[in-house]
Amino acid sequence: MEKYRVNWCYFPFRKLTRNFRRCSSSKRTLIIAILCLVNLLFLVLKVGHLEQPRSRRSNEEQKRHTRGEHHLDGELPATSDLQTQASLEVPTLFNVVYVTLKFKRLKPANIRGTIRPKLRKKVRRKSVDPTITQRKRFSVEREAGQVNRSTGLKTSRNGGSLVDFFSKSHNDGTDPHFSSIRIYSEMAPPWFSAQDVKSMRFLGDAKVLRIKEIPRLDAPSLVIFEGADMDRLFSQKHLNRNNICGGQCGIIHCSVGNTEVFAFHLDRVLGLNRTIPAVSRKFGFLNDGQACQVVLWDVSLYPKDLVAGPATVRMTWKEYQNSLTQRCWQKNVNPKSNSGCSSIYHSEWSKLALFDFLLQIHSRLDPSCCGFRSRQEDVCVQPGRHDVCKDQENIQLENIVHREHDLRHLVFTNNKGFFDRNEDNLDFRLLEGIKELPEQAVSVLRNRKLREKLLQSLFLDQMYWESQGGRQGIDKLIDVIERRANILLTYINAHGIKVIPMND
Repeated sequence: MEKYRVNWCYFPFRKLTRNFRRCSSSKRTLIIAILCLVNLLFLVLKVGHLEQPRSRRSNEEQKRHTRGEHHLDGELPATSDLQTQASLEVPTLFNVVYVTLKFKRLKPANIRGTIRPKLRKKVRRKSVDPTITQRKRFSVEREAGQVNRSTGLKTSRNGGSLVDFFSKSHNDGTDPHFSSIRIYSEMAPPWFSAQDVKSMRFLGDAKVLRIKEIPRLDAPSLVIFEGADMDRLFSQKHLNRNNICGGQCGIIHCSVGNTEVFAFHLDRVLGLNRTIPAVSRKFGFLNDGQACQVVLWDVSLYPKDLVAGPATVRMTWKEYQNSLTQRCWQKNVNPKSNSGCSSIYHSEWSKLALFDFLLQIHSRLDPSCCGFRSRQEDVCVQPGRHDVCKDQENIQLENIVHREHDLRHLVFTNNKGFFDRNEDNLDFRLLEGIKELPEQAVSVLRNRKLREKLLQSLFLDQMYWESQGGRQGIDKLIDVIERRANILLTYINAHGIKVIPMND
């Protein structure tokens, strides 16, 4: 019976009240205590769950307060946070003091076009010294006589040169802040040495101290300017007027074409390194303000007498062909005493022939113009020219120049080239007797790098670049050289000419 009563307490809820009454008082008290304990447990769990988020928020606010973090930038909490905070907000106390903090004013963003650009100082050039007024200059030019075609100078009636007058008080107005040599990168092109760059900057940018004209026997007069850097302007060495050139000087050639400048760059691009640095420059009162070619004055070419000219090799065409056959001084082997060899290395003639053929310079190896059809304006056109060409063996070569301290290497001077000669009238006499050509120069022609390198090189000389009409004019000159280079490559293959390294 007792067992039946205990099982009776576990019946469903609908019979719970009726059965609850039938249970004993001790069992009913136990059931009530258990229900109260369960109810209390649920209440404690619910209150703890609600107090946990509030404690977390209070801890975060306390941490922010200790770190000094406040909403100074005007940012507001999220909407869900506001709703939760509003539901759990506690009434404020009357002893709480609220402090209002001022927001830091942010600078406006820099809008494009609102910033005022920096003002650059304009570089002004002086064209004429203030001591020479315009009226005086015109009066001097009225007294000037004829123009010397060889030098481009105006001579006065008393026989003097206007250069002497302008050299005392006039300079070319070269601005120290402006350079006509454009080298924008850290290094110049690799075919230029440091001395080449230094010489180019001197010829194009140096302050002109004086200009004078020097007559020569059986040759056109030389116009030389003496220059100095700005920091050496008042050096006594440069102001010494007893010598021909007290310091660094340049030779001015005011002729049409400025082929000396192109020849200098072509020589360096091909790796021959036999020409003297040359640039274009304007001198105001010379050549009607047009750009003149200026070649560096090389003292080693005029060791004794300027009037006598540089040291040259005297030889005829027959002797020249004999030296090519003998291969004089090749591999530093001393030639025999009766060989008829000159002091020039055998490889030097190959470099000269290649260089002269590309520019069609005939004044050295073909001074009588026997290898092409000459025109009336050519200098070699003279009476009896055809009779001279019949006796070719005795034709005297000209302008074969070397330095007095270096008898083995040639120096290419007076590089007057011709760009207007057609491909069917080229002077192949310049290549006669040549059996080898320098590998470095021929590789530039074969690899089709000639145009790229010449453009990069000639761009350095801003005055020359502009005087030839910019990129369009320079391209026309390079077109002529490229066509001749293709003809030369065909000639090399047809005649079996060897291409060998010719290092000094």
